[in-house]
Amino acid sequence: MTDLHWQKSTYSETASSCVYLAAPSAGTILLREGDEPETMLITGPLQLAALISTLHTPHRSPRA
Repeated sequence: MTDLHWQKSTYSETASSCVYLAAPSAGTILLREGDEPETMLITGPLQLAALISTLHTPHRSPRA
C-alpha cells in the first residue's frame, strides 16, 4: 500500500486508545487503532457515517 496520511480522531483522548483514519482513494476509508497499527478496517464514507450516527444516538432501554 502506498504511503498514507493518517489523521488522529479528535475523539481520541489518550495515546493508547487512539483511532486513526486515512483515505487512500475516493470512496475508501481506512481505520486503525493506535495499539495495533497493522490491523485496519476498510469501509466507505456512508458506512462510517452510519456507524458514527449510531454511536451518537442515545440508547433506549427495552420496555418490559
